This record gives sequence, structure tokens and C-alpha cells, in this order.
Amino acid sequence: MALSQLCLLRPLLCRSFIPLTRSQLGSGAVQLPPVLRSTVPPPAVTRLYATKKSKAKAKGQQAKVNINTSLVEDIVNLDEVKGDMATVVASLKEDYSRNLNIRTAPGALDQITVNTKDGRFPLNQLGQISVKSPQLIVVNMTGFPEATAAAAQALRESSMKLNPEVDGTIIRVPIPKITREHRENLAKLAKQFSNKAKESLRRVRSTAITQAKKSKDTVSEDTIRLIEKQVQQMADSYAADIDKQLTTKTKELLG
Repeated sequence: MALSQLCLLRPLLCRSFIPLTRSQLGSGAVQLPPVLRSTVPPPAVTRLYATKKSKAKAKGQQAKVNINTSLVEDIVNLDEVKGDMATVVASLKEDYSRNLNIRTAPGALDQITVNTKDGRFPLNQLGQISVKSPQLIVVNMTGFPEATAAAAQALRESSMKLNPEVDGTIIRVPIPKITREHRENLAKLAKQFSNKAKESLRRVRSTAITQAKKSKDTVSEDTIRLIEKQVQQMADSYAADIDKQLTTKTKELLG
């Protein structure tokens, strides 16, 4: 029966497909027969959204700025800015070396400075330092016996909280056992030094950008913007170096 009904509808369907005239084709306004309008589903529309991962990847692939420093030296001295940032990182290394050594490590006393009548000298230039055991470091001051008392005083006044014992030109430095708590405190101090270095880095960056903006009346905005990006890239690079140093030092301190 269904087949017979389909045969009856066939002439109706054929008559509904009226040939298109040239004017209809030229206008592009092609309409489906009424019988089929409700039967043809609309095309699916797919919206593409950027994911966080793709956004981060695109951000990381942004082109880096590389300005010829000689072309903008009248606006801001980028070589000087780079030198100031490098000084910040070098100062951090010095702070780590001077204040955050595990006391029994080789070279732990090298950065201690001794005041003598001839000036200030590192302890390792005045005496021979040797680690006899994890609990004892010996400093032989035979080469500069007149600096023995000053060396002992420098050891007492250092941040390492040592209590040296003087025997002629030999200085014995007992080393207390390094506790886990002491190591963790040193790691926290390393973090403080790192944050301080980053603050100094931000000051250098801010000063350079402020200096560049002072020339906005004589140079284009695009030039100022490029200089700002260059300075920010430099700051980001040195900040990454600071983070790397902190990670290495923290691992060393916690053991």
C-alpha cells in the first residue's frame, strides 16, 4: 500500500521542480520547492575556540625584538641597561656564595674578607684552608702570621656563626652539625635574595623604559614600543637566570 501511495505522489513531486529561468540563475536567489523546504536540514556551523594551550603556544612563538643598539643610543643606552641587569645577577651570585654556603663544603670560607693594615683580603689569600673532617676546618696562617688575629675575628663576625680557636698561626674552626632546620632556613634566605634581585631587575627595566618615553616627542611611538619590548626581553632573560640560580642553590642547600 505504501508503494502505491508513493507512486501517486510522484507526479506531484515532478511538477514541483520547475526549471529555473536565466534571471533566477543570474540573481543567485535559488529556492527549493515548498515540498522540500522543510526536509533539508540547515548546514552545521562549527565554531572554533582557542584553547589555553594554543594561546600559550602562540604567545611563546611571538617574534623577538633585536634592535641595533647604536641606532637608539640617543634614546636609551641598551648596552648600559644590559650591563646593569648583569650586575644584579652577579651580585646575587656573590650573596649566595658569601652567605649561603653549607659550612663543611669545600671553599665555604673562601669568601670571608679579612681587614688588615694593608687592606681587605679574602681569607683564602692569607691562609691555607683545609677541611679535616665534617666537624673541623683548619686555617694555616703561616704565610701571613700578622693577620692571624684579624682572620679569627673575621670568622667570628661572619654570617656563618663560627667560633674559631687560635693556636699560634693555626686557626681551628669547629663546625656544628648541620641540621635539617638550618638547611631549610638557608633555603628560605636564598629565596629572599632571589626576590631582592628581581626587584632590582624591575627597577633597571622601569628606569630604562621611563628614559625611552622621554623621547616620545622626537621619535615615533613604534620606536618607543620596540625599545620597551627589547628591554622587557632582556629583563625576562635575566629573571629566568635568577630562577635557575635559585633552583640550583636550593637543591644544594637542602641536599
